[in-house]
Amino acid sequence: MAPFEHPPKSDCAGEAGARTCPYSPSPPLGRRTPGVVAAGLLLLVAGVGPPAALAQLPTYGVGRPPTVEEVKAWDLTIPPDGQGLPQGSGTAALGKPIYAQRCASCHGDKGEDPKYRVLTGGRRTLTAAELPKNVDWLLGGEPALTIGSFWQYATTLWSYINRSQPFDEPGSLRADEVYAVTAYLLHLNGVIGENDVIDAKTLPQVKMPNRDGFVPDARPDVGKTAGTRKR
Repeated sequence: MAPFEHPPKSDCAGEAGARTCPYSPSPPLGRRTPGVVAAGLLLLVAGVGPPAALAQLPTYGVGRPPTVEEVKAWDLTIPPDGQGLPQGSGTAALGKPIYAQRCASCHGDKGEDPKYRVLTGGRRTLTAAELPKNVDWLLGGEPALTIGSFWQYATTLWSYINRSQPFDEPGSLRADEVYAVTAYLLHLNGVIGENDVIDAKTLPQVKMPNRDGFVPDARPDVGKTAGTRKR
């Protein structure tokens, strides 16, 4: 049979009581209707068209650009060097009652309750000597990923508490309270002393136990070759 030809007519079609035809002849590709061809061309153009054409969507006068103050209020992430930390200070001794009132119901009196996330303990469970005991495909188990065993920078702890805690009222703690709770959790993990003052200057200087336990990311958009974030 030549390409795109109709198959030979079957005498089973149109006869009363005849058996069902094993196929329904379809029009050859060369004779497809103009509407089908036009639809295909439209899809092709839409798929390869310039992004600028797709970006020219109608606007409806809804919303406005954010103000500088609004952007600053949303920009809450604190980098490892502590840039952006506000004024204020706290100690573990000052943070203990704040933690008891605002945090202990979820995390336990000393950060040991696994109901939401264990915050203390697990030191050295990620070392080369201890990791096989805690991660075993046959025996099970896992390392304790706590503040003291896993977190790389103390500033991350301050940043997270400031923007996300307490769970039922995130962002409600004052800067001094965030410093104090941060100090208390660092103290519970054996990182600082009970009366060590934590502030914008001392917090970035705290060296976490797992500071050197991370491997640099080689991807060019996030690794050492990536541009430095500007504030």
